[in-house]
Amino acid sequence: MLNQQNIVAVLGPTNTGKTHLAIERLLAHKTGMIGLPLRLLAREVYDTVVGRVGPASVALVTGEEKLIPSNPKYWICTVEAMPGDLPVEFLAIDEIQLCADFERGHVFTDRLLHRRGTSQTMFLGAYTMRGIIADLVPAARFENRMRLSKLTYAGQKKVSRLPARSAIVAFSSEMVYSLAELLRRQRGGAAVVMGNLSPRTRNAQVALYQSGDVDYLVATDAIGMGLNMDIDHIAFAATRKFDGLRRRPLTIAEMGQISGRAGRYKNDGTFGVTAQAHELDIETIEHLEDHSFEAVKTVQWRNRNLNFASPDHLIASLKAHPNRAGMARSRPAADIQALEILAREDEVATMVTKPDDVDLLWQVCQLPDYRNISAHDHASIIARIYRFLAGAEGCIDEDWFARHLSFCDKTKGDIDTLSNRISHIRTWTFVANRS
Repeated sequence: MLNQQNIVAVLGPTNTGKTHLAIERLLAHKTGMIGLPLRLLAREVYDTVVGRVGPASVALVTGEEKLIPSNPKYWICTVEAMPGDLPVEFLAIDEIQLCADFERGHVFTDRLLHRRGTSQTMFLGAYTMRGIIADLVPAARFENRMRLSKLTYAGQKKVSRLPARSAIVAFSSEMVYSLAELLRRQRGGAAVVMGNLSPRTRNAQVALYQSGDVDYLVATDAIGMGLNMDIDHIAFAATRKFDGLRRRPLTIAEMGQISGRAGRYKNDGTFGVTAQAHELDIETIEHLEDHSFEAVKTVQWRNRNLNFASPDHLIASLKAHPNRAGMARSRPAADIQALEILAREDEVATMVTKPDDVDLLWQVCQLPDYRNISAHDHASIIARIYRFLAGAEGCIDEDWFARHLSFCDKTKGDIDTLSNRISHIRTWTFVANRS
């Protein structure tokens, strides 16, 4: 039975101290857990909490990093990696507006509906979620936060004329690296932050910028998901992104999450456009400066009551429709696509004869497609891993694993080649971190 007492939604724009509040509330309890939207943000919060209570009391769990002391009191996790059966006094979910995200939203919605602390539960995010949270979690009370600094539009500037402590936001690795190279030639260098970098590389790049060794940061929209960095100006190099299905304009709310990263604590910030991005229209500017965005009307949902009687039963249960207003069934993700492919393969089907087999197959299908390869190629890797785990040894063959890692053990090549190797490393790091 979920504890529906003491649920609070702390809502407001960026730079309102929401994450700081959650950390303070976490440390006021004997045990706690925070679910965060990014590995880099999880690492940042982990370092903060470790600095307060020491590494023996804090666990870090993400898809690619797992640091778990013998008896941790506090768990800092990405939302997807939150342990499911661990009771804690305090539980918080950050960037709760991601419930509306087409790719990851169903995970955040699941946490909104089904994860609670035994003493206090806290949801952090944009004010746009107030109405839908009130509908789905009637016991929640609300605390509104005001931004600590002013945000102002600064117009269009050439990349070479951007002020120091600027972050340039682009939406492809090709554009990110191209802009970083331009800044290296003209302004002495730039740090690069993208989701597909390894944890160690991302942390090093953030440290490079934060230390002042370079005055510019080039990043994807990952910086809009709660990263706390000393940024004075945000410059959009593009205002369209590929969302997994199509290229589309950024929503004003998405632009607000990104532009709001300019200005830290009580230091005012500015935002604008650069490179090939066109000037923003007056209406968009006003919404961004006033932090006024359209309310979230629908969140993404996926059934959690799964039927493991057979692969077909599992697929059917995953495709169930929600029975509550305000929720939409999420579109089929890579894990469901892989399951559907493997359910039709005779070699796998002959090994899946009981519910425990189906459960194991579904767990293996959770392997993310970091490499952005075809669904069938991704499914073939999953099938091979499943055959190892379901076989007599019950583990992945070391030589097979080493051969795949050896592909990554090279440092020569162009940017695309190195990015491809990094994606492979992320895949095998994820596999190695699964128990």
